[in-house]
Amino acid sequence: MNTVSEPDIEVARLRWQCRRGMLELDLLFEHFIDTRYVDLDEKTKAVFYELLTFADQDLFEYFFNNRQHPDKDVADVIDYIRRTVTD
Repeated sequence: MNTVSEPDIEVARLRWQCRRGMLELDLLFEHFIDTRYVDLDEKTKAVFYELLTFADQDLFEYFFNNRQHPDKDVADVIDYIRRTVTD
């Protein structure tokens, strides 16, 4: 019997939610999920889920044009995700 764990199900659902209308965002989120997501604390995961509700153009501005989000927690997660690409 092949059993799928809860974390695997969560990541699979998250991958689906991370599919965006922009290739740049798809690649950024895919890399982040593959390399860092499972190690996040619950608060950071909640902020990440909040990010996924933002419009693609806003996300693009935050990640690639260095527009600063006014909420510090959101801005910190954006910076963290951005740094995962350069690590």
